[in-house]
Amino acid sequence: MKATQIEFKLRLLIIAAIISLGFWAPWHQLFSFSEPHSLMIWFAYQLTHYASLSFATTTTIAIIISIMTAFKGMWFRLWGTAYLGSETVNSTQMQGGTLLADGPYRYARNPLYWGTWCTLLAVSYLMSPTGALCSMLLLSIFQLRLIFAEEAFLTASLGETYKNYLAAVPRLWPQILHPLNPSGRKPNWTRAILAELFPVGIFVSFATLSWQYNHSLMIRAVIVSFGISLIARALLPKN
Repeated sequence: MKATQIEFKLRLLIIAAIISLGFWAPWHQLFSFSEPHSLMIWFAYQLTHYASLSFATTTTIAIIISIMTAFKGMWFRLWGTAYLGSETVNSTQMQGGTLLADGPYRYARNPLYWGTWCTLLAVSYLMSPTGALCSMLLLSIFQLRLIFAEEAFLTASLGETYKNYLAAVPRLWPQILHPLNPSGRKPNWTRAILAELFPVGIFVSFATLSWQYNHSLMIRAVIVSFGISLIARALLPKN
């Protein structure tokens, strides 16, 4: 079930395709299938029905949840990249030089994948409910494939050291009570922000533009954030 080398190399393109599929939702046209305009609106309607609250109140709740989700995605991506390094994060090849057990990697092995998942969950609030379900399901499967591939690669590269790390730190669900002791590695927050402008842009867009209730504007903000992040990655100087 692990991803191939080409999947890892093209992971950004594959994730972009998954997002595009969620927005496109071609089954709507194929089967004359109609549903609410966005997952956010659908969620607000459901909350109105089951919680007996006004639609204005449930819409506000839905917006706040989307902002919190976007913030969580941004934080995990920034925290992980600040410690792992932007060059390693953006590399098209798996890196296995040393073991990192600092920052978020003391608590869980894959904070970057958590960040990507939460960021795209926030974006999926702008998709139709079935589009969001399709995108998040495909993303979850693809990320698990990437995780299994990286674990196999790092086990082969680092041997017993990485096996001990696997035993000590959970794959996804963080261990809060007994994290590993830090080794003293310092984070580079400036490069992390420049390398992670997409989740930063998603959070800023949701925090500032959601209150205008303009679905098209939010989608354009997502596209602009993605474009700016690609430019920033290309221009980011190497260490």
